Amino acid sequence: MDSRTGKKIRMGCLFNQTSGHALIVAYSHGILVGPKPGMRTLAEMQRVSQSVAGADGLLVTPGMLPQLEDAFIGRDKPSLLVHMDYQSFSRSILSYEAGATVELAAVEDVVAAGADAIMTYLYIGYDDPEREKMEIQRNARLARSCDRWGLPLMIEPLSARDNSHPEDRNDVEIVSLYCRIAAEIGADMIKCNYPGSTEALAEVVSSCPAPVLVAGGPKDKDPEAAYLRARNAIDAGAKGLVFGRNIFAADDPAAEVERFQKIIHREGS
Repeated sequence: MDSRTGKKIRMGCLFNQTSGHALIVAYSHGILVGPKPGMRTLAEMQRVSQSVAGADGLLVTPGMLPQLEDAFIGRDKPSLLVHMDYQSFSRSILSYEAGATVELAAVEDVVAAGADAIMTYLYIGYDDPEREKMEIQRNARLARSCDRWGLPLMIEPLSARDNSHPEDRNDVEIVSLYCRIAAEIGADMIKCNYPGSTEALAEVVSSCPAPVLVAGGPKDKDPEAAYLRARNAIDAGAKGLVFGRNIFAADDPAAEVERFQKIIHREGS
């Protein structure tokens, strides 16, 4: 037997075998920004996690998994993805000019819990090259551990300068650089911010050896903007979406999952 088989089986469960695409609901924001609409209370989280059963995958933190485990039990339930990292870049309160990352669990513990994949962050472009080296080293260690355990790894690479240089988010050269680095480290999937246009994303996708899935970003005031971004992502060659607030903070999360599934699988959208 070979651990590569484990990765193939888990990836095959996550990605639709007809379209080759996947819709992952990111439901791990509490570790980054605290209680927000759609996840303010445990009761709300249990209700919402059950309501998004139509997604291909659901991303939660290690600490919330025991509270939400029923959302993954059954043949018709989403794949379990575990949000492996804490990071202090995203907060609007008690924020830092430059944040840091740290792991929340060991890979073997995540496998024992029944996970189908994990997600980590990779921050590139620190003023101090030693910090970037440590991020590369940390993700490479996790990638090799995932290889041993047959567990797919999704890396979300980001600019460490985002707070002071927001233009980095739409700079195709920078986005292509950090996505390529993540793939070269050994990511099986890349979670990538939408860089502003279909053309820009297509350039990123074409230069990345690993499948690219597009992040949802903040909740759009007009849902049509999120639907358009999803269509553009698939048109650009992305293999799916990792959308959070545009789904779990909606009035009807189940309906939003159905809508996005139709978009990414091209079911009359």
